[in-house]
Amino acid sequence: MTDLPLTDLDEATRAFIEDFAYAWGAAGNPRMDGRVLGLLLIVDRPYLSSAQIADLLKASTGAVSMSTRALMNLGFIKHHSVPGDRSHHFRTEEDVWGSFLAGERDYLSRISSTIEFGLDTLPDGAEHPRTRLNTARRYMTWLASYHRKMLADWQAYRDSPDEDETA
Repeated sequence: MTDLPLTDLDEATRAFIEDFAYAWGAAGNPRMDGRVLGLLLIVDRPYLSSAQIADLLKASTGAVSMSTRALMNLGFIKHHSVPGDRSHHFRTEEDVWGSFLAGERDYLSRISSTIEFGLDTLPDGAEHPRTRLNTARRYMTWLASYHRKMLADWQAYRDSPDEDETA
C-alpha cells in the first residue's frame, strides 16, 4: 500500500500539520517532532517511510531521523518493518496517547534508578540533598502508582460510548 506514490499534501492537511506542530512546540517540544507526529496522525496510510515523511514535510532526512528517534523514545510512534525493504518505516497506534502513557513507565523507571544512585552516593551529613532526593523518590513512586490508574481510567474512557457518537 505504501509503495504507491504519495501526492503532495492538500492545504487543509498541511494546515493541520503546522497547527499541530505549533501546539507541540508551544509545550516546549521540537516543532519538527510535532510535524512528523501530525503527519502520521492525519495521513490515511498504515505507515510511512522516512523518505516519504521527508518528502511530504519538505524536510531534510536528518531532521526526520532525529524526530522519529525522539518520538519513538517517547512512545508516540513505532518502527514498522516491511519485508524485503531496508527503508525505515513508521506508524502511530490507533491510540497514540495511550501508547505514550504506557511508554512513560520507562522514563519513571530510569529516573527512579538515577535517584537511587544519587542517594547511594551522598556522603553522611548531606541532609538537604538527601531530603530533596527522598522527596523525588517518593514522588516517582506516587506517580508510577497513579500512572497505572490513569492509564486504566483512560482506556475505560476511550472504550466507553461517546455521547456525540451515539446521538
